Amino acid sequence: MGTADVSRVGQHHGMANVFIGSEALAAGVLSPGQLRWNYRAILPDVYMHKAAMPSLADRTVAAWLWSGRRAVIAGFAAAAVHGARGIDDSADVELIWRCGRPPPGIVVRNERIEADEIVENNGLPVTTPARTALDLAKHMERNPAVVHLDGLAGATGLTAADVWHLVDRYAGAPGLRQARTALPLMDGGSRSSAETLVRLGLIDAGFPKPRRLAPTVIGYEAPMVGIEFGIATSSFGMKAGWTVISAADIRNRHVIVCLVRMAVIERGYPLWRLERVAGRGA
Repeated sequence: MGTADVSRVGQHHGMANVFIGSEALAAGVLSPGQLRWNYRAILPDVYMHKAAMPSLADRTVAAWLWSGRRAVIAGFAAAAVHGARGIDDSADVELIWRCGRPPPGIVVRNERIEADEIVENNGLPVTTPARTALDLAKHMERNPAVVHLDGLAGATGLTAADVWHLVDRYAGAPGLRQARTALPLMDGGSRSSAETLVRLGLIDAGFPKPRRLAPTVIGYEAPMVGIEFGIATSSFGMKAGWTVISAADIRNRHVIVCLVRMAVIERGYPLWRLERVAGRGA
């Protein structure tokens, strides 16, 4: 009896390497000995082959099966299902469900959720991009939340405006105050977590939001100051008259903010003038 037989047992999501052990035994596709010697439980009664290392996708399916197929995939796992970049493969799987003591690696949130906040993806019930964004913004500190919101928005086209009806729907829920802070800062045009963090650092320092100047460059057009996140010798960095700060080898975003401030001031643009120019759409 091969893996193909096991994959048909209780599987509606198209992933063949995670299955419910008791269902495989009841269907007769595995004997107790085969289950014991060839597979291992990664959650109670949820198995995969002993030689396989479970990915976040595998663990997401396993968590849903463990819930008796009743939970809704949420949080990081939902963001990963929607194609968001930068999700740690070792992240806990978050479920919206009722359970007092989930096993390690699963976070269960007993929270209200409406039918229009759930979509099906490959047979799995998953929070919509909008509900996923709300949950990320509610349950994380601002900077990491915005990093993941940017990744989700980049993958799905989501905007903050798409989430506000849920903010209103759940007015008074825990975490709504920090969600209202993080959501307006979401930018699906961000190309990396480093770019997101530099953008937030500039905003926190009083700069207007930088513009996209080139695929790997953000900055300010009026003083002709850019921040390069790709190769420092890109064609943009050679443009006449521009000061381009390479962020490729600088780990501390505060250093980049200081360098931008110095470059902008050298160009004769104190912050009040830069804000005025940015407000005119320059």
